[in-house]
Amino acid sequence: MQVVSVDIGGTHARFAIAEVEGGRVVSLGEPTTMKTAEHGSLQLAWEAYAEMQGGTLPRAAAIAVAAPVGGDMIRLSNNPWIIRPALINERLLVDTWTLVNDFGAVGHAVAQVPESDFLHLCGPEGPLPERGMITVCGPGTGLGVAGVMRVPGNGYRVIETEGGHTDFAPLDRIEDAILAHARSIFNRVSVERIVAGPGIVLIYETLAAIEGRAVQRLDDKAIWTMALEGSDSLAMAALDRFCLSLGAVAGDLALTHGPKGVVIAGGLGLRLKDHLLRSGFVDRFVAKGRFRNLMAGIPVKLITHPQPGLFGAAAAFAQEHPGV
Repeated sequence: MQVVSVDIGGTHARFAIAEVEGGRVVSLGEPTTMKTAEHGSLQLAWEAYAEMQGGTLPRAAAIAVAAPVGGDMIRLSNNPWIIRPALINERLLVDTWTLVNDFGAVGHAVAQVPESDFLHLCGPEGPLPERGMITVCGPGTGLGVAGVMRVPGNGYRVIETEGGHTDFAPLDRIEDAILAHARSIFNRVSVERIVAGPGIVLIYETLAAIEGRAVQRLDDKAIWTMALEGSDSLAMAALDRFCLSLGAVAGDLALTHGPKGVVIAGGLGLRLKDHLLRSGFVDRFVAKGRFRNLMAGIPVKLITHPQPGLFGAAAAFAQEHPGV
């Protein structure tokens, strides 16, 4: 059957028509991206998408939202839209729907996309294990964390977590300085204060202070652009440090969930694909003392599917409504 798949973030809402069957995604159509600021609600954006599709849409919806899912009202992060689940059928003119957290959707994508949609980073070559917990973490505006529990013969389950809000643990003097700088701004320094898109600013400013340079007030987009272009040595050093910290955090999460496999996801994660292997990401991932050999045996991959949120929302629908 056909399903309207929607991935709603703070800045953009993405729509696509997906085909699902037997609990899995068969295909995902061409995505349409809208700016959330140009629409007053999900219903209005939905209606605009319907017009683009000729006026009618399938009567099933798979919706991923950048917010905790639950309760009578869902308020999105960095987006004034409000979603009332009880009104979805009426407002969107659908008979069946699924609502899932955006990173929970990424977990569903990890479970269902083909092996060709993964880039191997380290550990044993080959597909992700078919049994046990796979840790999924993705740096973006925040740090998304989820688990995918695979059970042979029984499919999988996605476990949504708030692992990005655990405490940041520095591992050397430079990270001690980054933590001190962050503490001067925040009451508590979580992992996502450092290992997420905006965290590059804290890293950049700390490195500037260590070098005795005047701190330039730049936003994270400017620093990421300079770092990825290779046009500024300080920004490039901040990028290297970011990758180090991401490796350490991914390793900690793997130990916490049960070390079977790790997938790096998120829009920023994909942008880092050419840098992770050249950085100290792998060294930091395995640097867990007496468990170093154990960590070296964990396959770590990067999901390269261009729309894991849309694909994952459709996969969540397919899992929730396998007989529809």
